[in-house]
Amino acid sequence: MPAFLAAIAAGAEGIELDVHAAADGTLFVHHDFAIAGAVSGGAGGAALPISTLDASRVSRIELAPGVTIPRLDDVLEEIGSRVALFIELKAAAIEAEVVRCLRRHPDSVDRHAVHSFDHRVVRAMAGLVPPLRTGVLQASYPVDSCAVMRAAGATDLWQRLEFIDQPLVSSVRACGGRVIAWTSNTPAEWDEFARIGVNAICTDRVDEYVSHARGRMPPQAAEMPQGIEQPVTDNG
Repeated sequence: MPAFLAAIAAGAEGIELDVHAAADGTLFVHHDFAIAGAVSGGAGGAALPISTLDASRVSRIELAPGVTIPRLDDVLEEIGSRVALFIELKAAAIEAEVVRCLRRHPDSVDRHAVHSFDHRVVRAMAGLVPPLRTGVLQASYPVDSCAVMRAAGATDLWQRLEFIDQPLVSSVRACGGRVIAWTSNTPAEWDEFARIGVNAICTDRVDEYVSHARGRMPPQAAEMPQGIEQPVTDNG
């Protein structure tokens, strides 16, 4: 949670995070499938998959002094009212629980989005909650990205930065989609993605990105809360 708050303070307009389910189905926000220190309860212990631990066990593990692993409910409550959340589903068969979690928090379906490398999960989410924005993650360059998105019912294409060029961006935007570049951390990349019309940048360097984006905008635009692209921090 501290990383999310720091990103918002730096100017992020969105937070990208990863979701797993504990053994009892409780959804937790953590990048990795397993938690180091899960056996001993502290750093240095053996790593165990989140899916093998019950919620009370996961909640007691500290990633740093005083910093525990938040539930998705906690993040939606504290962070979701401030910025858009881009939720990557990394566990299998958790779609229905994610939907229930989103619906417990007002406006979440309209405000937030989900995405996954497993395009079957994306298609399932699109079917369960049609208004929800959904995205497919790619680390390749398909012949037809729009066809990939249509097959999954996706509205966003999360594209690895090495596989982004003008033709891809133009084709996705022409079919009504958004291109989100991940994970881009250099000014040269940001400038190129702005030039070719990428919709949003997922970055680890929010403060640098915001400063850079404001520096290339006209003075009147620099006062606006949104820049040429939306900075989305990668804090999964």
